Amino acid sequence: MAWNFGEILNAVATITDPEKPALIHGNRTISKGDFHRRSNSLARSFLDGGAQPGDKIAFFMRNCAEYSEGIAAAFKAGLTHVNVNYRYIDHELIYLLDNSDATVVLYQSEFHESVDRIRDALPKVSQWVEVQDSTIHDETLATDYEHRATSFDNAPLERLYSADDLLFLYTGGTTGMPKGVMWQHNALFNAMGAGGNPRLNTPPSHDLEDLCTRILSQPGPVNLPLPPMMHGTGLLSAIGAMAMGGTCVTLPSKHFDPAQALRAIGDHQVTAVTIVGDAFARPILDTLDNAASAYDISSVKIVSSSGVMWTREIKAGLLAHNEELLLVDGFSSSEAIGLGSSVMTKDQTIDVAKFTIGPNCRVFTEDHREVHPGDNEPGMVAVRGHLPLGYYKDAEKTAKTFQWIQGERYSIPGDWVQVEADGSLTLLGRGSNCINTAGEKVFPEEVEEALKYHSAIEDVLVVGLPDPKWGQAITAVIQTRNNQPIDAAALRTWARDHLAAYKLPKHIFQKENLERAPNGKADYLSIRRFAETALAKPKDE
Repeated sequence: MAWNFGEILNAVATITDPEKPALIHGNRTISKGDFHRRSNSLARSFLDGGAQPGDKIAFFMRNCAEYSEGIAAAFKAGLTHVNVNYRYIDHELIYLLDNSDATVVLYQSEFHESVDRIRDALPKVSQWVEVQDSTIHDETLATDYEHRATSFDNAPLERLYSADDLLFLYTGGTTGMPKGVMWQHNALFNAMGAGGNPRLNTPPSHDLEDLCTRILSQPGPVNLPLPPMMHGTGLLSAIGAMAMGGTCVTLPSKHFDPAQALRAIGDHQVTAVTIVGDAFARPILDTLDNAASAYDISSVKIVSSSGVMWTREIKAGLLAHNEELLLVDGFSSSEAIGLGSSVMTKDQTIDVAKFTIGPNCRVFTEDHREVHPGDNEPGMVAVRGHLPLGYYKDAEKTAKTFQWIQGERYSIPGDWVQVEADGSLTLLGRGSNCINTAGEKVFPEEVEEALKYHSAIEDVLVVGLPDPKWGQAITAVIQTRNNQPIDAAALRTWARDHLAAYKLPKHIFQKENLERAPNGKADYLSIRRFAETALAKPKDE
């Protein structure tokens, strides 16, 4: 089967109850029938406004019903989704929107000042579509988006859907600038399981008729993506709910509220929750432990995480509140879905950072020698099969990540692992010293270069230290000119003009000499040890 998400959504609309909820955001519910009609109207508005199939449509938005409607409309119109990190500052936004060749931008009202500042620098964008804020639930608002969703022909579009239609997932790059991972619809839906679930031993669907039969034979999933849909983890959860005729629930708060999440689970009988490690799981567990009787999580069948470590103790705590949970730690990235997984249940305890290797994965050394179980040699995990085309407008990065080995094409995103004797993988770390903080990829070089603009700083190195909330906390070790003292809080405030908020160092320590090698290379291991020691010292020392 050559899959296309627009074609899937059109087929699903013909077999599901139009009165059942498709999207729930706070107090607002959009039925499946309205979801189908509104996304059709939106799709026509984009095309009537001059967009052509294949054009790029950027989403500068928080989690909300309009994100799901908008991406459904993009699929139906043949437009290519581009995710925009709403934490980016102006020059980052300009780079991403220009690099992606976006011609349509959906943005929420709260970001209108940013849009006003960057609009003139982006002449390729011909449609700027304003959406209501994520905290507002008023369909009578006279936004451009709401007009488009209700005022155009809402009959299904008659177009030739192609398995080669694209979806872009922008992810951080080693220079700090994001790279657009190009997924064709067919490859992405197959990588997502094509209606099946390899973790549950459910095979993929054979064709559209088989997929629809499955949807009719089972209750639709009710998915709650807690991380931002601007990232792949949250986005694919929402797409999965739509493609399987289910319901996507999103929270209206601008910052994660565990109590609100738990109320939504009980109110809407959520069956699948998507998180990013302990940054979400820990506050959920703390809230449950403090007032378990106030919340009902019995409907939840599966909690999925990807991107950062999810500790065993937190998993065990959640199982104590619902022993039927399936807790899945996915080992994936924007460039490589299905590297491995770790599943914990009431009957099976697992080790942190230990994964069962995916069926299409192998592990290679840098010179492409395969690492076998028990070799006691680290290697980089690689996945074959359903892969992205590469990075948009970056042939060099594409060639580095997507390599041909022994006649097969692999995605090698740079994760180093140890292959244990039993065939399982122990994750050692990501390449390029990448820091993962609450699901965000932050590269040390970008933070270092930004801090070096400060007139008092001679040199700086940045590492990620383990943190119970963030997964890793961005930590800067600085060397000042003439070793003059510097106020960490003041430096962090200064850095806000140069870095997005999530890239600001959580800890700043000072060192007389960063002891680079004669060739200028940094010894990150010694800097990490210094930072760990400094962090462990009592505050009054």
